[in-house]
Amino acid sequence: MSFNWHAGPITRTTPIDSSYRNTQKVREFMASECGGAFKFDRPFMAWIKSGAPSTMGDVADEWLRLHR
Repeated sequence: MSFNWHAGPITRTTPIDSSYRNTQKVREFMASECGGAFKFDRPFMAWIKSGAPSTMGDVADEWLRLHR
C-alpha cells in the first residue's frame, strides 16, 4: 500500500515512493524543516521524482544545501 501524501504523517524518515506528490502537507513539512523561504521549483521537484532522495529528510537537507 502506498503512502497517502495528502493525509499521512510526514516526518524526516518518511520514505519517498513512486506515489510521491507535492501536496500541501509536504509543503508544510518542508516549511517547518527549511523555514519560511521554502518554495518548490521545477528542477527541485524533478530531482525529488528522480529517485535520488530516499526520505523526506534527504529532501529537506538538499533544499537547505542548495539555498545556503
